[in-house]
Amino acid sequence: QVQLVESGGGLVQAGGSLRLSCAASGRTFSNYAMGWFRQAPGKEREFVGAISRSGVSTYYADSVKGRFTISRDNAKNTVYLQMNSLKSEDTAVYYCAAAQSGLYTPLDRYDYWGQGTQVTVSS
Repeated sequence: QVQLVESGGGLVQAGGSLRLSCAASGRTFSNYAMGWFRQAPGKEREFVGAISRSGVSTYYADSVKGRFTISRDNAKNTVYLQMNSLKSEDTAVYYCAAAQSGLYTPLDRYDYWGQGTQVTVSS
């Protein structure tokens, strides 16, 4: 089992920045690719970005590319989502998830999920 706890959400004005953290415990963190997802009210959960086990490779949804950055610190068992130039449409609950199968794992194949943290962007 891997337990994931997100933090860092909150209320921010459009154009502002937030950094989310996801702390992992349980099995070896570096064995898992990590993903960030979000779900806005009335919408399906969607992919935001993911990072490989080593942290060398990342990829992002087009909607956040160039504004969001994922990083990880395997020594601290933590993955981060730096969000810049936030827009009102970024408002959602943000989730981190762990995938043993690697970087390009589809949403429904992620093994473990956190409880989420709310991000609200005011315009």
